[in-house]
Amino acid sequence: MSLRRAVIVPGNGAGNIEHCNWYGWAKKRINEIPDVSCTLKNMPDPVTARESIWLPFMEKELKCDEETVIIGHSSGAAAAMRYAETRRVFAIILVGAYTSDLGDENERESGYFSRPWEWERIKTNVKYIIQFGSTDDPFLPWEEQQEVADGLKTDLHKYSDRGHFQNTAFPELIDAVKKLKTNS
Repeated sequence: MSLRRAVIVPGNGAGNIEHCNWYGWAKKRINEIPDVSCTLKNMPDPVTARESIWLPFMEKELKCDEETVIIGHSSGAAAAMRYAETRRVFAIILVGAYTSDLGDENERESGYFSRPWEWERIKTNVKYIIQFGSTDDPFLPWEEQQEVADGLKTDLHKYSDRGHFQNTAFPELIDAVKKLKTNS
């Protein structure tokens, strides 16, 4: 299978995601890549981002499949990882990924952190795994980001000055999608 689609799954609480962080900017840039289309939709249950709601939405509405790269940011990265435990996708790009509920009640309610991560199943179901993380992320301890990298043997892009990747442009992400397209 080759890469045909990109789906951006935002972090929780993002509001109108077309105008939040780098999401709308990235959608526009990815749609400029020949033979790749990018989908970006407001998610249901945007504050708690429950797994029981988001994963079916990713399958039925966003149509994530073996020709899709799922670009997940923050809780969207958790959703991408859980999705890939039981479904095949072309690739996942994890931005600000983490492994626990961080002691936060809302994160606990999402359901993503209620059981161990199935790293081997994710690696079996996904052709490429790329990760972006920053040691100065104010929300995520580096140890959790590193745990994702170690568990999934990701292609890790480690920064010290990106915080939680809430900037309005993200050129390295576009380069990563272009590289995936070239390799497909």
